[in-house]
Amino acid sequence: MGWKECNKMDEKLKFIARYLDGEKIAPLCREFGVSRTTGHKLIERYKLMGQCALVKQKRTPHRYANRLPIEIEALILNLKQEYSNWGAPKIREKIIKKYPDVKAPATSTIHAVLDRNGLVKKRKGRKRFKAQGTPLEHVKEPNQLWCADYKGEFMLGNKRYCYPLTVTDYASRFLLGCEALASTKEEFAFETFERIFKEYGVPDSMRTDNGTPFASAQSFYNLTKLSVWWMRLGINLERIRPGHPEENGRHERMHLTLKQETTRPPKENFIAQQEKFDTWINEYNNERPHEGIENKYPSEVYKPSQTMYESRHRLT
Repeated sequence: MGWKECNKMDEKLKFIARYLDGEKIAPLCREFGVSRTTGHKLIERYKLMGQCALVKQKRTPHRYANRLPIEIEALILNLKQEYSNWGAPKIREKIIKKYPDVKAPATSTIHAVLDRNGLVKKRKGRKRFKAQGTPLEHVKEPNQLWCADYKGEFMLGNKRYCYPLTVTDYASRFLLGCEALASTKEEFAFETFERIFKEYGVPDSMRTDNGTPFASAQSFYNLTKLSVWWMRLGINLERIRPGHPEENGRHERMHLTLKQETTRPPKENFIAQQEKFDTWINEYNNERPHEGIENKYPSEVYKPSQTMYESRHRLT
């Protein structure tokens, strides 16, 4: 059953007019071909909405369970207009204090209202410099290039993690240092490199990966305090490409030997582990022939740098 198709609005208007004239609803429904439920709904809508009731109503719900009443949304927008620099948390607290009888929406709901009305200031993201490699040099003379890295951490016998910081000379394979450190924090790296610079001088270039403390994705051109210090000492920076450890292959090969001969099993504490490293450094530099340098010992090829370390360049 339904309204006649000729003109539904005219039919509904006639139905309502005759009902208001006093006719009974049951005979009217039979005459107009609609159910009594439909007739009663039309009358109720007319009482609430006037002539708008004659227009076909959408079947989608006009109010959703999780949608704010329009009055609350208007209140949020008014408060935002009054306090333009306030965000959702402050607006919610204001509603709670000023309108205790109103159930305050969640902060996320208030933020959604502000965002929907274009009242949320979008923060401009800082320009990030994506980590990338630099041109890499193949050198043949000692101190033209040093390589530095952390061998993967491992647990000592006392359950503390050890992070060995290693530095080698590219051309001679000479192991300049292997320091058992408690973390990769730059203050520990500063101490290690300062000791090595005092003993062996300063290289022309330093090759590292893009990890902490050599580089930082959060800083301008990935520079850190450590890398800026090196630059002040006149050291050129070389960085391998992310995900390409083979670009520091000589150093990585040394790490494999270091792991096999000094960390299996690990020592009980840092002091004992450092003693193991020191013994192995002597063996690596003075007793172990290297094919890449015609089976010579690294100590036979390496000579300290002529560029002396000047502590005034140390960053604090």
